[in-house]
Amino acid sequence: MIREYIHFLGADPDPEIVRSLGAGDELAGLTMPDQWYLQSRRELDLVVSYLPSTEDISGWLAFLDAVLQRYGHIVRYLQVTLEPNFPIPLIDGSSPGVMEALVQGLPHAKRAAPAHVQVGFSVAEPADWLGGDDEFWQMLANVPAEQFADYVDYVGLGLYPDAFSPIPPEAVPALTENAVRHLRLHSLAAAKIPHRKPIHIAEFGSPSGNGRTAAAQARSITQMVATLEHVAEELNITVCEYFGLRDADTSGGQAVGTLGLLDDDYIPKGSFDIYRGIVRAGATGRDQTLDRNSPTH
Repeated sequence: MIREYIHFLGADPDPEIVRSLGAGDELAGLTMPDQWYLQSRRELDLVVSYLPSTEDISGWLAFLDAVLQRYGHIVRYLQVTLEPNFPIPLIDGSSPGVMEALVQGLPHAKRAAPAHVQVGFSVAEPADWLGGDDEFWQMLANVPAEQFADYVDYVGLGLYPDAFSPIPPEAVPALTENAVRHLRLHSLAAAKIPHRKPIHIAEFGSPSGNGRTAAAQARSITQMVATLEHVAEELNITVCEYFGLRDADTSGGQAVGTLGLLDDDYIPKGSFDIYRGIVRAGATGRDQTLDRNSPTH
């Protein structure tokens, strides 16, 4: 599975934001030619991010139409908004009108999408330092199911239990399980999204920088995948995507720059062989509950 991102930035985007996101003419083409995404059993997971400087729902809906017209024939999963429950800069949760963008945009996209396209949205783990995300889920709970939840094919989760704060290694399995249980049993239930709608681990990762080591990263990834496999059937988790193949900045030493399975010069870390083994084991049919794939974004 290959995860790609397209950004709606509104009518007059800030050039610096365009540059920082690498958001040029994204409707002209993705990272690879269209046909590549249809070959070798690949599936495209396309994220459409809502990041205008002012609320623009009509422009957003038109953009979703344009995305589907351009890429609908190669998309398997269409994610409408990126972490609208997470209000930090350059993430959709900080954008004006993001709730309307989600509540109107997802049903709009589902109605417009070809039959083979599954349409969903993703959330981040609740950020305690931002007061959690109960308000976000309560707003969804207030929307009648026939206006939103009934259109949802899946819900994605960004899962980084040890990436951004020091966590003892032995705590990783419990934090992983708690995150997916909270999403399924608390958040999705509140939003009237039933158990039959699967959870996708849309992103997960562990860093090797910021005081961590490559060995610790490999151990953490192993623990997270084992935990997700253990609860996958019970919680209906069907897809698991690692955040990225290669570091953004190995020498910088920051967590966000060292989530890759390879250094930024393409030298494999220990986690590369471990994750490759996990994917190969899944491909041979040892465990078909959880589809474990690594994206290349």
